[in-house]
Amino acid sequence: MSMSHALNLPAYFARIGYPGGEAAPTMPVLRSIVLHHAQAIAFENLNPLLGLPVSLDAADIERKLVFQGRGGYCFEHNLLLGQALRRIGFEVTDLAARVLWSHPEDAHTARTHMLMVVDLDDARWVVDVGFGGQTLTGVLELRPDVPQATPHGDFRLLCQDGLWRMQSRAQDQWRTLYRYDLTPQYHVDYEVSNYYVSTHPRSLFTQNLMVARPTPQGRRALQNRDYTFYPLPGQGEPQRRTLAGGAEILRVLAEDFGLDVSGLPGLAARLDRL
Repeated sequence: MSMSHALNLPAYFARIGYPGGEAAPTMPVLRSIVLHHAQAIAFENLNPLLGLPVSLDAADIERKLVFQGRGGYCFEHNLLLGQALRRIGFEVTDLAARVLWSHPEDAHTARTHMLMVVDLDDARWVVDVGFGGQTLTGVLELRPDVPQATPHGDFRLLCQDGLWRMQSRAQDQWRTLYRYDLTPQYHVDYEVSNYYVSTHPRSLFTQNLMVARPTPQGRRALQNRDYTFYPLPGQGEPQRRTLAGGAEILRVLAEDFGLDVSGLPGLAARLDRL
């Protein structure tokens, strides 16, 4: 990782539509940046789907997500946000989680997800803008057993024997996203996981198109050709449709997910094969 790389903070703020040029390590600033980031930069796995590398070099992440109009997945999103928060003066610790979404509660999955905790105002706060269709658009206090509201629904944390679980309330049911502990992670830990999820033939990310983006009205999620809009809790039922083929998927990626995919030759043909 190019540790000497300094994030262009004004360009990052412009990319996420963050209104304040001045930023200080306060809770209102943290909440605002998290929400703006999550709603502006889509979760997407186009590089692994096309067999292209996913670099976790700080300069490469900035180039892709800030300047090229692309999105990314957990490592890219949270490493970028972590850089910005540290530049502003926040105290950030990087963590890793075992994904349990669509797995049994006691499943032994690899640590393939990145999240962070921020120490602020004599408390610890969980921040994670990289979990796709269920990504956090708020921050959660590191306190167990308390439902906590975010702009896109309620979340809660459970803790047993030092292991934490992140849960979201979906259709009035609590569902576990992942399990983690508070052991700090290093860049090399993410490099190993990132290589596996971006290249392994059995990885979800090399086999399926996965794109997600929360908006002020709800959440948009695309898996292969299945496109769903989930309104905010209490605002109606999910709206689902199947996209016809590569051309329609390309249009949705640009118009609904805000992605510039012009630099990806071969994408249309790969989408046609989904």
